[in-house]
Amino acid sequence: MIDPDSKDWTWVLSRTCPECGFDASICGALAVAALLRGNASKWETLLAEGRITRGRSNPAKWSPLEYACHVRDVCRIYDERIALMLEVPDPLFANWEQDATAVDDQYDEQDPRTVVNALVASAEVLANRLDSLSADDWEREGSRSDGASFTIDSISRYMIHDPIHHLWDVTVGRK
Repeated sequence: MIDPDSKDWTWVLSRTCPECGFDASICGALAVAALLRGNASKWETLLAEGRITRGRSNPAKWSPLEYACHVRDVCRIYDERIALMLEVPDPLFANWEQDATAVDDQYDEQDPRTVVNALVASAEVLANRLDSLSADDWEREGSRSDGASFTIDSISRYMIHDPIHHLWDVTVGRK
């Protein structure tokens, strides 16, 4: 059983992640779409290499398949959140229990090819949305249920850390 992640990861907006090395504070929001597409491509490579597996090398960490499912869902959730920010002034996002989703959706039982194909498609949808934003759109606001406030600029830079970090989890950080 994996302990639920209760950390407030918003700190990634102001400093370098000591694990994966990503620094959202120096990442321009306009770069996020390309980073997202590049990240999705790397998941395709891992799939082709047979590295999107169900097995956990550490019982306290997700398997590569579970991480791929999570990244797919991150792309979906953040596309929904950014769409909401574009439609509604300062929306409050519904809470997303990521660990419960992993169990409820049986991440560990899903088909790796289907998951990675959906990850790539979801990343492309989100990247296309980001590419379509006007200069004013980047300043639209929204808030999480825990009170953390974002603009589309900051939420996109916050979001991209997740796929980058989980790719690191599956490749470099897998222990």
